[in-house]
Amino acid sequence: MKQCVIAILLVSLAAGGLFAQAQEIGEPNAAQLGIVEAQQKLKEVSVDKFEYEGFWLSTMSTDEGYTTSRLFEGTPSAKVPIPEEENLNIPDKYVLGTRVDFLRRGINSFFIYPQRPIPIEGITKTVSVWVAGRNFNHELNLLLEDAFGRYFELYIGKLNFQGWKKMTVAIPPQAVDGVHGIVQRNYHYNSMMGIRITGFRIDCDPMEAYGSYYIYFDDLRAVTDLFAEDIKDADDMSDMW
Repeated sequence: MKQCVIAILLVSLAAGGLFAQAQEIGEPNAAQLGIVEAQQKLKEVSVDKFEYEGFWLSTMSTDEGYTTSRLFEGTPSAKVPIPEEENLNIPDKYVLGTRVDFLRRGINSFFIYPQRPIPIEGITKTVSVWVAGRNFNHELNLLLEDAFGRYFELYIGKLNFQGWKKMTVAIPPQAVDGVHGIVQRNYHYNSMMGIRITGFRIDCDPMEAYGSYYIYFDDLRAVTDLFAEDIKDADDMSDMW
């Protein structure tokens, strides 16, 4: 009987030790989570509202078709303004429209891009944009540069829906080594931080790449972590010389 009790106690102690070890390795405790949350200051910010004629351009291969871009008055009815912007009288009257006229059916792509890359302050977590894709099976991709000027593209989604839709893409977390993938911050260079939006690429479904196609954009936004911006030393020197 004593041997049985001793065996049960040993099994219980071993199980408890394994549970404690698993919790220590794989599950952060409340204090650890508090530290992570305290080191983030997430905020939704406006990147561009598509309000200025000629700032956004479009292009595609000339042997596949041609594009035209212009502004139109309008806005998605479901769009909710950013609270901090409600009393700032920021222009928000137009949307960007792009028309594509295909010359031949095929595996085509066209680009919509700003005249210069648009920087986003802080460490970007997500990028969103309102799109009216006219229910085609074309695919939308986000084009960007990281802190070192390297080009990347992220798949946002298909445009097979009616009316306006807010489409969102998550920016992948930075690699631990701070070198591979999309790098938004490097501990050597405090003045180099974040990403820059360089445009959109629309990959066309070859079964629907004929005739004319219309697409509209409004209110490009980002959710960004501004914690690192707030802790910068005001008296530190800038390396941009």
